[in-house]
Amino acid sequence: MTNAQQTPKIGICLSGGAALGYAHIGVLQALLEYGIHPDVIAGSSMGAIVGVLYAQNIMPERMLQIVRDEKIYKIRTLIDFTFSKRGISSHKALKHLLKDLVPTNSFDSLKKEYYVCVSNINKANWSIKGSGDKLHEYIVASASIPFIYEAVKIGDSVYVDGGLFNNLPAQALKGKCDIIIGVDVLPYFKRQEIKSTNEMLMLSIRGVEHHNSLPGIQLCDYLIEPPAVKQYNELSFDKFEEISKIGYETTIQYINDHPEIKNLAKK
Repeated sequence: MTNAQQTPKIGICLSGGAALGYAHIGVLQALLEYGIHPDVIAGSSMGAIVGVLYAQNIMPERMLQIVRDEKIYKIRTLIDFTFSKRGISSHKALKHLLKDLVPTNSFDSLKKEYYVCVSNINKANWSIKGSGDKLHEYIVASASIPFIYEAVKIGDSVYVDGGLFNNLPAQALKGKCDIIIGVDVLPYFKRQEIKSTNEMLMLSIRGVEHHNSLPGIQLCDYLIEPPAVKQYNELSFDKFEEISKIGYETTIQYINDHPEIKNLAKK
């Protein structure tokens, strides 16, 4: 048996979390430095965006450079107010990014196996997409936060943010990998005191996302939970470098605490 055959097939699932999803970049960087190269990727929302870039063999350092160059850390870049019936912004920046970096609009064109989770608002359920020629449309749909971004109609169905119904869709990886690594950038931390109505609303949304992530979490062999949410929030896009660094440092510490994960390194 060759070394390549001895190396387990690794899947990684990247959660949604808007700006907190920049932590995924740091997580991937740390894993790669230890020789851990995920073979199959799944994601919701921001996790779907970072995931498709990695599936296209765009490495973490370049991802950060793209954020800088394209000014994806600025709200005015991310939201263009169009006020259609399906949302107030058209996702113009993401569509441009996908067209430039993933020019062939097909799952089969990617360098790595990739799955994206979307929420079907007609049926109030989530589904996994991983084949066909609607790659861009499903990624845009998976990142379409209700009300903020336009919902995406594909066929007879209208889709919105994958994190609405499944924020950590590790189900996409079940049976396809030997090992599943989950990355949850929205771990839920207890609050002793809630200081404002805005905080109450945010914690309520995070609580729903946490609960819909639990089935996916249970499928993970390893779960990395960058705690950037303690310092930043889903709109802290201008803190992308700091959030990515938290993802990196958390993963280094996780690997030190779970040394057996080093056995996943490509030989």
